[in-house]
Amino acid sequence: MFKLAHISDIHLGPLPQLTFRELASKRITGYVNWHRNRRKHLFANALDLIVDDIGRHEPDHLAITGDLVNLASGIELRTAAQWLKDTGGPLDTSLVPGNHDAYVPGAHDKAMAAWYDYVRGDDDPAIFDLKHKLFPYIRRRGPVALIGCSTSQATPPFSAGGYFSARQARETVELLKKAGDEGLFRVVMIHHPPIRGAAPSHKRMMGIRRFAATMSTGGAELVLHGHTHLNTINWLQTHGRALPVVGIASASQAPGATKPAAAYNLFSISGGPGKWHLGLERHALTPAGTAITIAHRQVLMG
Repeated sequence: MFKLAHISDIHLGPLPQLTFRELASKRITGYVNWHRNRRKHLFANALDLIVDDIGRHEPDHLAITGDLVNLASGIELRTAAQWLKDTGGPLDTSLVPGNHDAYVPGAHDKAMAAWYDYVRGDDDPAIFDLKHKLFPYIRRRGPVALIGCSTSQATPPFSAGGYFSARQARETVELLKKAGDEGLFRVVMIHHPPIRGAAPSHKRMMGIRRFAATMSTGGAELVLHGHTHLNTINWLQTHGRALPVVGIASASQAPGATKPAAAYNLFSISGGPGKWHLGLERHALTPAGTAITIAHRQVLMG
């Protein structure tokens, strides 16, 4: 049995001191929002408890679906790189970026350079190259193929939308078909939920229909996403088969807020092509914020 852990929306804090030049952009709105709202509900202890509990279950791999940082400043990107290193090696951790990781123009490329070992696919060059299209990527781990897609882009103030392009759709289909031919269980990672109505209009993903067609054409067994800070299970109909699309709360969310407390998904994958079994356990922070408990169990396949 292969065990896959899933976390998202880390939002590593606290915010560092930023220069006037760094704040003279969309970052000023995020900076104000952090100090007025977000810092009240996100705290490091929740993330520490989540990561420690994941470690106790010894998963074979960890999937992170974006938003490691808040404003994508240089010091945040470097801090996130160190956090990734402390949390798990690049062979055991796969990442896709979120909208906060591309908060302003140029931030996405800097983030990918800093975190390259965690977004580098099996067929990608050893050294980060700006000219090389990173997404989609494929990483094969045991019976599982992780397909990383990116909806991450810089957006105007008060907007947090994502975009799934036609080029990325075509290449994702190719990777999904290839992994299917290899008999692998295909897990697609993406930040924005590819489900209509799952996010408000200013935060939604453009290309939802294109993504659904990609899954239907290429074939997949599981889609993981973040962005909404909610624990959700949705389904995409693909050629008569229901494809589970699973979201998760922010890994840093304190209890008692409007959004659910910090949580992670732990999937158990067994069987083989045509007879896969997929189980889900959601582990979440207790109301007191002092421990992690199993909040939900469900068989999604088999």
